[in-house]
Amino acid sequence: MTDTTDTGTDEAVSRPRKSSWTYIGPGIVVAATGVGAGDLVATLIAGSKFGYTLMWAAVIGCVVKISLAEAAGRWHLATGRTLFEGWRSLGRWTTGYFAVYVVVWGFVYGATAMSSSALPIVALFPDGPGLKTWAVITGLIGLVFVWFNQYAVFERVMTVLIGVMFVVVMYVAIRVAPDLGASFAGLAPVLPDGSLLYTLGLIGGVGGTITMAAYGYWVNAKGWTNAGWMKVMRLDNRVAYITTGLFVVAMLIIGAELLHSSQIALTKGDRGLIDLGTILEDRFGATTAKLFLVGFFATSFSSLIGVWHGVSLMFADFVERIRKDRVGVVADETKKTTEEVASGERERSVPFRAYLLWLTFPPISLLFLDEPFGLVVVYGVLGAFFMPFLALTLVWLLNSSRTPKEWRNGILSNVMLTAAGLLFVVLCVQQVRDIPW
Repeated sequence: MTDTTDTGTDEAVSRPRKSSWTYIGPGIVVAATGVGAGDLVATLIAGSKFGYTLMWAAVIGCVVKISLAEAAGRWHLATGRTLFEGWRSLGRWTTGYFAVYVVVWGFVYGATAMSSSALPIVALFPDGPGLKTWAVITGLIGLVFVWFNQYAVFERVMTVLIGVMFVVVMYVAIRVAPDLGASFAGLAPVLPDGSLLYTLGLIGGVGGTITMAAYGYWVNAKGWTNAGWMKVMRLDNRVAYITTGLFVVAMLIIGAELLHSSQIALTKGDRGLIDLGTILEDRFGATTAKLFLVGFFATSFSSLIGVWHGVSLMFADFVERIRKDRVGVVADETKKTTEEVASGERERSVPFRAYLLWLTFPPISLLFLDEPFGLVVVYGVLGAFFMPFLALTLVWLLNSSRTPKEWRNGILSNVMLTAAGLLFVVLCVQQVRDIPW
């Protein structure tokens, strides 16, 4: 682990740390994991359809995500309990939902992440192995990397990957010569005809997945386990979503400048970035196109190993909580479960590694078969409900006696989390309507 909590009296342990750039880490991880290739394509398409008009929605989206991730991190630090432990206190229904979600979601996401990571490699090396072979290779590399490394090494690699992503995306955004006047004008809230769903998607979609719930676990894995780290966590979280916001703004610029004026349409999903690579090669040459594909790989592979680590960590905590309940272990109020995560024991546990295997090997079958229709429907429904579930349960937990009074939600937090919850409910309804029933 990168940092460890102080030893000694409770007062010493909870003494506030000064927020410092030297501590930044979990925020970089959540930013790198949360922004996937599909998110970038969705942003590109919004820019291609509406130019700079929806820039304001990207900014609001960052504020929403800052509020959600801050709430998850605040729960872990203020209570000394993990988020799943908080969910368990709300009733057994949370366990049932999460159990089904994490199994079905992991099965389908594993294949998606491997394919996304393989796409840019195939484009870079067209004479090499095919997509399915590269997909299996990237999945196995992710498995081995997470299996044999704990949080400190994982964080350093994620920092390198997000650095590559940042440099490449910003370089391309500058290269297309953005219209600064139009981009600033896009900060004024305007809804062009037919833009409502794109607007809601920009606000709620980019960087908003189960990895937001994993943020609290990465905060603990970093060694931050009590309220003394609250200022540090808040700085770290802001860095995460400001970085995410810069990605979104850059991709909107690319979409507006390269695609909007010429009315070029991209393929939906990850393959849209291959289309963009072709357009960049025509406009700026092979070097820029290849550099972009390297950034595409960094985006996809960082999401893969981020999920391999973060969701496996959540699953390990889930299994541990269930195990203790079944054997009748009474919660020890003096022992913080966040310290168990910080110790690294979750990353060495059998459930952690079992879920790693689940993310890697069963999904390989989906690479060679069409996804079963029923599985697609269940995956879509469960995925649509997760973000409303996260937002609304955080409102519940952080306004109750489960949270120490000084760290409960204030008016601003309640407004932001409630607004996020309502936004995600609307997006949930739309996603369910879009499922190919």
